[in-house]
Amino acid sequence: MTTQQKVMIHSSIGGFNRTVAAQFAEIVNQAIEAQGFANAALSGGGTPQGVYAVLAAEPYRSAIRWESVHFYWGDERCVPPEDPESNYGQAAAILFPRIPVRKENIHRIHGELGGETAAADYVRELARRRQAGYGWPVLDIALMGMGEDGHTASLFPGQFVPDPDVAPAIAVTADYQGRPAARVTLTPQVFNTARNVLFLVAGEKKAPVLAKVLAGNSNLPAGLIHPAAGNLTWHVDRAAAGGFS
Repeated sequence: MTTQQKVMIHSSIGGFNRTVAAQFAEIVNQAIEAQGFANAALSGGGTPQGVYAVLAAEPYRSAIRWESVHFYWGDERCVPPEDPESNYGQAAAILFPRIPVRKENIHRIHGELGGETAAADYVRELARRRQAGYGWPVLDIALMGMGEDGHTASLFPGQFVPDPDVAPAIAVTADYQGRPAARVTLTPQVFNTARNVLFLVAGEKKAPVLAKVLAGNSNLPAGLIHPAAGNLTWHVDRAAAGGFS
C-alpha cells in the first residue's frame, strides 16, 4: 500500500478549523471502534490552536470517546509545561480542561528535563506502548505543521539527516524565529508508520516552500513525511496555497 496524498484548500480559518476537527473526530472514533483506543500526536504553534478550540466544544466534546484517546506530541521545546512556548501547555490550556481525557493517557515529552534526558525518557515512554513490531505506538493520526523553512515537528533543514537506525525521539537544537533552541522531536519513521498524517499550513510566507514540498522536494524535512501505509492530507489556507493554486 502506498501513501494516499490529498490537498484541501480552505477559504476561511473557521472552515479550516472545522474541517480538520471533523476529520480528527472521524479518524479517532473509527480507530476506537476497530481496536478499542486511538493514538493521536498533537502539534504546537498557532495554527492547531483553533482546531483544539473546536474539538473542545460541542459537538466534538460529546461525540468523541475521549477517554479512549492516547495523546502524544510530535515535538516539544525544552521548557517547563507551564511555559507559553510549551506545545503540551497549549493543549493543556485549550483542550484538556474541557474534555474527559484520562491523565494516564497523556504521554507528554518532559522538555523541562533537558534535551538528551527528555529524548531518552520519551523513547522509553514510546517503547512502553509499542505496537506491531515497532519500538513505538502506531499513530492513528498525527497533526503536523510546517515552517517557512520547510521544517516539520523539530526536524530542521541541515539539522537532520535521514537515518533508518535513528531513535524514534531525539534531542535537537534550532534557531527559528527567536524560539528556544533546545527541543525534542519524533523522527520520520514514527510519522511514516502513522495511519493518517494531517499537515496544517497557513500563511502567505509558507507558500513558496509548500509549493516545493508538494512538488516532491524531499530535501526538506516536511518532504520526508510519507506514511507508508497511510493517508497524507494537507490542510492549507488560500494564502499558503498561493504558490500552486
